[in-house]
Amino acid sequence: MKWVYLIAGIVAFFKILLLPNPAPQLSFSIVEAIVQDSGVINAVSGVIFRNRLYDTIFEVIVFTIAIMGAHFLLANDPLPSKIHQFTDPPSQLLARLGATISALVGIELAIRGHLSPGGGFAAGVAGGTAIGLIAMTSSPVRMQEVYQRWQAATWEKVAVLVFIVLSVLTLIGFELSQGQLGSLLSGGMIPILNILVAIKVALGAWSVILTFIRYRGLL
Repeated sequence: MKWVYLIAGIVAFFKILLLPNPAPQLSFSIVEAIVQDSGVINAVSGVIFRNRLYDTIFEVIVFTIAIMGAHFLLANDPLPSKIHQFTDPPSQLLARLGATISALVGIELAIRGHLSPGGGFAAGVAGGTAIGLIAMTSSPVRMQEVYQRWQAATWEKVAVLVFIVLSVLTLIGFELSQGQLGSLLSGGMIPILNILVAIKVALGAWSVILTFIRYRGLL
């Protein structure tokens, strides 16, 4: 039987490699249809926040559960006696310069993600990268104080709840005006969802970074 499986595997391999897939004969452009339907020129944002909005909702929920899991799994670990930071001036300068650039990129991707490559998830990752670079050169106690002073955990939860509510409203048919295609205020609800996802991912990354540094130090 092993020879049968081997021959079948070889035949399937050469079939995939040599025989082309026939392209579907469409009388319209799928990308153009998505752009017209969503009102944003970034078709990827149109797919994520409209055509596949169910997937995006659960991606946000899964990310939230992952953050909760990190806190739960590390909560009983012993705290390190000392957390080493980057203290040499060149490393601090480069880290803070990189954090400034990452933060500006994150803001740009969040606000204009429906007009150019980018979007909420990419913006949140850029924001989380900025926070991580700052955390590498700053006191963990100071970072925790800032996190609590600005009530970042509360804003993260608010962003998730508002995102879910607006997504449900979109799914049941409530939509804002799409505006002029290509303008900053185009796309109806999509720019708002982009910004909410960016806030959620950035603040969630901040929470996880503080947790790992507190219990594991700089990995």
